[in-house]
Amino acid sequence: MAPAVLIHLPVVDLAASRSFYTALGWTPDPGFSDQHAVTVVAGEDLWVVLLDHLTFRGRADKDVTDTRRCAAAIHSLSVATPEEVDEFVDRAVAAGAPEGRSQDRDFLRSRSFQDPDGHLWEIMWMDPLAGSGDWTAVQQKYPLEGSGHA
Repeated sequence: MAPAVLIHLPVVDLAASRSFYTALGWTPDPGFSDQHAVTVVAGEDLWVVLLDHLTFRGRADKDVTDTRRCAAAIHSLSVATPEEVDEFVDRAVAAGAPEGRSQDRDFLRSRSFQDPDGHLWEIMWMDPLAGSGDWTAVQQKYPLEGSGHA
């Protein structure tokens, strides 16, 4: 099996969470969903598993954090273009998500939001040149002077 990522999240209301994640454009997988869990396919080799609190607690052997008050993690997803950052987060906000912090640098753009349970998500784009680690080329393409970098 190829490497894959499954993000398990505790949620208060499975139906509301299913509706929210479906509004993002992700697809519920009925083969891995029941009255205690909803699995949504978020991308190739990426699934988000929404679990009611009792089921999550049983799998984690820990108390569930109230992510409406406390941050537990920031789930970052990259997209292919800066425009896709806006399209994705705009869908989340239209589905009721409060928007969080954003970053807009020449070679990096990100925006964030919270799901109905307060789980933090960041959608980001980075110029592939920056991802290469060739900072000399990045600085040539995006000179510091006048670019808003400190």
